[in-house]
Amino acid sequence: MPGRSLQVTSTGHIVIDSRSSADEHYPTALRLSYPAVLILLVLVCGALPAGQLRAQSRRVAKPHGDSAALEGRQTFETVCAACHGLDGRGGERGPDIARRREIQSLPDSELERIVHNGRPARGMPAFALLTPPQLQAVVRHLRTLQGLGDAAKMPGDPERGKALFFGQSGCSQCHMVHGQGGFIGADLSSYASTQPPAEIRLAITDPNRNLDPRKRAVTVTTQDGQTQSGIARNEDNFSLQLQTIDGAFHSYSKTDLRNIEYQPGSLMPADYGSRLNPKQIDDLVSFLMSAARNHN
Repeated sequence: MPGRSLQVTSTGHIVIDSRSSADEHYPTALRLSYPAVLILLVLVCGALPAGQLRAQSRRVAKPHGDSAALEGRQTFETVCAACHGLDGRGGERGPDIARRREIQSLPDSELERIVHNGRPARGMPAFALLTPPQLQAVVRHLRTLQGLGDAAKMPGDPERGKALFFGQSGCSQCHMVHGQGGFIGADLSSYASTQPPAEIRLAITDPNRNLDPRKRAVTVTTQDGQTQSGIARNEDNFSLQLQTIDGAFHSYSKTDLRNIEYQPGSLMPADYGSRLNPKQIDDLVSFLMSAARNHN
């Protein structure tokens, strides 16, 4: 089409510039992020010469370390989760690949081959554009979802982390693992199965990053001056149901409240980065990873 060009930027974006022949002064542009690039290239792979596809694949940087884990998760969420679910436990269009023993027993090389070649007879497309490092990262993330990641990859000691979780750090006052702990926070029994270690560290040291507004702490003051703090579990124009840190629920009519204050952060302490040293945080991360691997 006249006036239309496609460029791949150094940041991994595809930019499509389009100018109509009638008016050169109003360009429009479509900028696609890296996951979208993968989908676009898969859709058009049959129309491009094999040499061009190989050249494009070679331009993708090879992931390493925590970046490999993050890229494996992002690629899985982009090309696999629509059918198999974010947790790999199946969806409307794809089977459970996290808990099925026959999938868990396959060697990494066979899983990489399946992702690369697809299974057309079963409706699974091929992702031939993924480079070997990207295939390895995706399979590594799948192993994490399966609870079969390499224990040596743990950054710390899970036993010391367990002692911290149920002791000094106070995590168990709000969070539960395998039936033990508090109720007001999320159950963390399987949390680490979908998160790389770097993301778990951030969740501990910066709990208010990208905080869901529904998880903000709320403090209410009654007409007689009593205060309670917790999480608003239900609220409308006339009433509010508050869950306090002990797990108890308290229902209020708003006419009985003098003040409702919505805090900027969650109930989770935001100072773990200073209260705990890096080694202790690594131990907590390892405990959560170990808990996820042992979660049924």
